[in-house]
Amino acid sequence: MFTIGDFARHGRVSVRMLRHYDAIGLLRPARVDPATGYRHYTAAQLARLNRVIALKDLGFTLQQVQDIVDERIGVAELRGMLRLRQAELEAAVAAAAARLVPVEARLRSIESEGHMPTDDVVIKSIPAVRVAELTATAASFAPEDISPVIGPLYEELFGRLEEAGISPSGPGIASYADAPEGGGAIVVHAAVQVSAPLRDGDGHGDGRGHGVLRVLDLPPIEQAATIVHRGSMDTVLPTAQVLARWIDGNGHRSGGYPREVTLECPADRDDWVTELQAPLAGPAPAPGDAARG
Repeated sequence: MFTIGDFARHGRVSVRMLRHYDAIGLLRPARVDPATGYRHYTAAQLARLNRVIALKDLGFTLQQVQDIVDERIGVAELRGMLRLRQAELEAAVAAAAARLVPVEARLRSIESEGHMPTDDVVIKSIPAVRVAELTATAASFAPEDISPVIGPLYEELFGRLEEAGISPSGPGIASYADAPEGGGAIVVHAAVQVSAPLRDGDGHGDGRGHGVLRVLDLPPIEQAATIVHRGSMDTVLPTAQVLARWIDGNGHRSGGYPREVTLECPADRDDWVTELQAPLAGPAPAPGDAARG
């Protein structure tokens, strides 16, 4: 038998932890000296200790751990449970990392305040272009609401185009509009340039809320302020806000949400190249008019 100190060393845990496990009935010592109260453990008890530590480290509560180990599950079943829990934790880590992306974008935008690279902004006319598109609604224009909508929307769009025998002939063009129901909701238009006859849709959606496949002509933009963003669209915020500052600082008014034209779209999202095309509504109002508005 081992003293509690020896058992703690062999199990790579603390004596304090073993005392706690004894107190809650999770891992009782094999023997307690009636005269001294000293705890003694056997090498066979390392098996239970290993299970307890593995389950605890994977996020199970001690009560859940006790329920699991007291059922005397086999090694194969335990490994399956641990792998399932591991997958859950990995998914949680990935989700947390994804949430950090827009935070990093906000920080970069803060760091760039006061630095306006005006030579990066170009005013140009955007001609009409024929596209095939699917639409869906996002809760808001925040990246965490747009990304889960537009990604699947484009996947569905390319699948529907293949079924319809329509080949893309140019870049993807994403555009946005306020939803009719209001409340900050956004209609997301996922489109790609095509050479195909106009069509109002196939009369039904895809069963996932993506609406009908339409082929239409996007109207021209008489005057747009444009800027090129390099990197994932999850990090577009600093670029978009440079464009917004330029529009305001040069006496223009915004004419709506910018279009997002995908110029390069390799497998690595960090290598994407996207042009933002912000329609301009004309010169900014005079200070007195702005105050009256």
